[in-house]
Amino acid sequence: MNLSFRQLQAFREVMRTGSVSEAARILGRTQPAVSALIANLEAELGIALFRRQRGKMAPTPEAQYFVTEAEAILDRLSLSTRTMREIGALTKGRLNIACMPAASSLLMPQLLGEFLLDKPDVKASLMMRASPVIEEWIASQQYDIGLGETPKPTAAIDTIDFDMKCVCAIPAGDPLAEHDTVQAHHLSGRPMAGLQEGHPNLIATQRAFASQKASFAQRFELRTFHPALTLVEKGLCYCICDPITAAGYANMQPEPRPIVFRAFHPQVVLNVSIMQPAHRPPSSLANEFVLQLKAALEQINNQL
Repeated sequence: MNLSFRQLQAFREVMRTGSVSEAARILGRTQPAVSALIANLEAELGIALFRRQRGKMAPTPEAQYFVTEAEAILDRLSLSTRTMREIGALTKGRLNIACMPAASSLLMPQLLGEFLLDKPDVKASLMMRASPVIEEWIASQQYDIGLGETPKPTAAIDTIDFDMKCVCAIPAGDPLAEHDTVQAHHLSGRPMAGLQEGHPNLIATQRAFASQKASFAQRFELRTFHPALTLVEKGLCYCICDPITAAGYANMQPEPRPIVFRAFHPQVVLNVSIMQPAHRPPSSLANEFVLQLKAALEQINNQL
């Protein structure tokens, strides 16, 4: 059986009006064209749907039953068409985002909020996880977008990679705040906040200090840089911080801020990637958000 959308439309309008000519007028078609659609529909179904009585199309009992089915099919097609148009216009759908801790508290909610301001029918899931978990979720196609530390190359994940230049967080009134660039030797022996032992950022920071024969004196060991900035505010330490956390802090703090951020040398880089499943085409919604996320990361890397 090969029923068509036009056949069902013609049948519905004839049932509503009782007239082929009136149905043709409503549909913007000729009367012979509508008659042909009805005849073809009857041939496909193998039953008579109408009998002519005094110039009117009288529906058979079979037509009375079938009109309910036709209405349901046409309504479903109309809803599906409208939904797909809304999805294509980025006004409907769902985004599943997995995010590293550095971006989950400020950057990603800010960016997602701006993106969804004019999209009230788009739903979103935003989950904070460690980078290895994000890799697993993206590779297994559980999430549309991930932001985390750059994974090892794999056929299951497509990435957009960034070398994010870390910055030095300094109490605003500290003499080091007068420098445009803080050198590792400026911080030699001074109390530092850093990530846990074995973290790539901590290892890179220790190497930067060693390259200038400076002593890295870690007073505070933390899982993320967010609490480190609170400790810097109190004048308890300094911190070589990822620029994503620094940008989120700067956006939330009114002037004058208790912390200033300065370039750090030797450069410490945090390798970050936007991740997407390689074996599933992204939605238009996901593509548009990735473009905005990419632009935001590039801006952060250039402004701090």
